[in-house]
Amino acid sequence: MKAADALRLVAHRGYPRHYPENTLAGITAALQAGARHLEVDVQLSRDGVPVLFHDATLERTTGRPGMVMDLDFATLARICAGEPRRFGQRFRDQTIPPLQALTDLLGDWPAATVFVEIKTESLVRFGTARMVAAVLEAVQGLGTRAIPISYDLPAVERARHSGAARIGWVLTRPDAAARRAAAARRPDFLFCNHRKLEAEDAEPWPGPWHWVLYEITDPELALIWHDRGAEYIETMAIGEMLRHPRLQDHLQDHLHDHFQDPGYP
Repeated sequence: MKAADALRLVAHRGYPRHYPENTLAGITAALQAGARHLEVDVQLSRDGVPVLFHDATLERTTGRPGMVMDLDFATLARICAGEPRRFGQRFRDQTIPPLQALTDLLGDWPAATVFVEIKTESLVRFGTARMVAAVLEAVQGLGTRAIPISYDLPAVERARHSGAARIGWVLTRPDAAARRAAAARRPDFLFCNHRKLEAEDAEPWPGPWHWVLYEITDPELALIWHDRGAEYIETMAIGEMLRHPRLQDHLQDHLHDHFQDPGYP
């Protein structure tokens, strides 16, 4: 397959190599490091507020028991999301942020685009219509710079029909059935764990979409997949990847073009 024209790096949950994931501190650090593409995860609070959080349960990143969807936003907003097991008390001021806070933050970063993953656990709990509507309302101020994505294909299709300019489908398994579904629905982006493509002995399929492969922190591996046709590489080590000399020539044109055209995907 012909290599993609430019390599674009996506900050996976912000900058988790050095900051707690899905926090405003980590997202800000990623932007300051030069990220122009972000990916975040969204769950819904009990009272319907979309918040930046990956897991259904609180334990891994907050150290406390319970489920995100069982608590109202006022309670969640007081919970430290500073990953105490990794960082101790260093980020004790980082609480679970609402998605709206990210929209407000990106008002100061007009060249940044964000992929917003609508988590399946909240879709199951609250239903597709309610979840998608809440997410789209929270990112409305970003316009085309906010791109809803999900493992759940009906969710991103609903986002498209509800006005999202672009959508992305996260593949559970890149098999023949998924390829047929992608060809029928034509999402703008296909996300996949690169190891799943390796397991299927597959290359990124050609089509009207951009491929986004995760989780890659090795510059050499990023270049291998880029040469196979993956335009976007998602990484938790955004600063190190942006600064790596092996990637500079591949990133230079992208960064220049992106600063000139903030609306580019």
